Amino acid sequence: MSHFSGALQLTDLDDFITPSQECIKPVQVQKTPNPKSRTGSKITIMEDGSYVAGTQKLEKVEITLADCLACSGCITSAEGVLITQQSQEELLRVLDENQKAKDSGDVENIKTIVFTVSQQPILSLANRYGLDVETCASKLSAYFKSLGADVVLGTKIADDFALIEARNEFLDRFNSEAIEGSKNLPMLSSSCPGWVCYAEKTHGNFMLPYISTARSPQQIMGVLVKQLFAQRRGLASNKIYHVTIMPCYDKKLEASRADFFNEVLESRDVDCVITAIEIEQMLEKAGQDLTTMQETPFDWPWSEKRLEKQVFGHELSGSGGYAEHIFKYAAKRLFDEDIVQVDFKPLRNPDFKEVVLERDGQVLLRFAIANGFRNIQNLVQKLKRGKSQYHFVEVMACPSGCLNGGAQNRPTTGIAPREMVQALEELYRNLPKSTPDNDETRQIYNTFLGGVNSDKAKALLHTSYHAVEKMNTALNIKW
Repeated sequence: MSHFSGALQLTDLDDFITPSQECIKPVQVQKTPNPKSRTGSKITIMEDGSYVAGTQKLEKVEITLADCLACSGCITSAEGVLITQQSQEELLRVLDENQKAKDSGDVENIKTIVFTVSQQPILSLANRYGLDVETCASKLSAYFKSLGADVVLGTKIADDFALIEARNEFLDRFNSEAIEGSKNLPMLSSSCPGWVCYAEKTHGNFMLPYISTARSPQQIMGVLVKQLFAQRRGLASNKIYHVTIMPCYDKKLEASRADFFNEVLESRDVDCVITAIEIEQMLEKAGQDLTTMQETPFDWPWSEKRLEKQVFGHELSGSGGYAEHIFKYAAKRLFDEDIVQVDFKPLRNPDFKEVVLERDGQVLLRFAIANGFRNIQNLVQKLKRGKSQYHFVEVMACPSGCLNGGAQNRPTTGIAPREMVQALEELYRNLPKSTPDNDETRQIYNTFLGGVNSDKAKALLHTSYHAVEKMNTALNIKW
């Protein structure tokens, strides 16, 4: 397992720690009082590495992602954190048990396996194996079905929903600030879980009101699969095992949030997250080559009409196109300005850029994209000093955004990382572009959610955030 994003590895500049130093999960040890001893239980290390307190063998502590999210320490080394529900080993175990249940006719234990594949891993794997993007998508679909998947989906519908919710939320905030004078701008994007987790743990209640409440496409797909798809197939939500293929390990953290476990349905929206680099590892371990796979198109269970393409982009940002799409939409809705092309101007570095809409010398809208931890810190400091002039900022923890996610495939020998990112950006620019205002998306949105700004849309497509209080332990003391 490789590293989580830089925003999760650091809180302040001097606090890079390993889980062995601050990652603590208390375990209660049941012991029989010894009247002759005033020092408590004596723990002995056995030859096999196990620990024994008196005559009782102690169980090993298992730290899950849910524990990490509840802890005020910061995740600093993925190798030091045991991830039980978010690994390729767990995925293969579930697929194997499901196949055994099918073979034995054990209906009670058979689950419908659904894979959802986002664009960035498809582009990464297409580049890694020298495949056309559409061909790569079809081969991935065939590979997942060979593993035991029943349905393989793209994220287009969820990407559309996410943009609809984010842009409507921005208009509400903008109008609220103009009319009521409430301080809720800039609105900061929320689709990057590394950034959200960093904000919760490091800046708490100061930063959280600025972050958009719109769920990420991954979690919107979770709602669609576990509710709309389940309803149409006549399935209980907990009888579906939902796997997503994502560009970074931080998405495992997002899927593990308690906010995304539906207690009524007794089901998590996303059960397991696997990344591009893990797909490559699975193929290599099994001695398989993606290029030799058969081709099977993605499924489209949302309507009778099938899409001509499988992989779509949104605007020009490989991280979802939030800044560009919302800028165009707000310009039209708020100021009746038709923007055809948005030209972002790089500022102090290529990963911090802005675009401004002006009229008669007055700034109407000022948007920015801030990628990478250094730019996130600069943004936060501006906000704390009250010097931010932005209305909206698309924030991503990884430099160059999601196309350069921490779990994307690494470049081959002789190719620089930046060169690989440029190749992925070129692939993304050539994707057919989807807009949320297409008839297909509108029909599904209205049928399932009852229209824009409905109570159901607000309940299912939005979330909340939680400041994490810093624990005061002896490990925090600076000697």
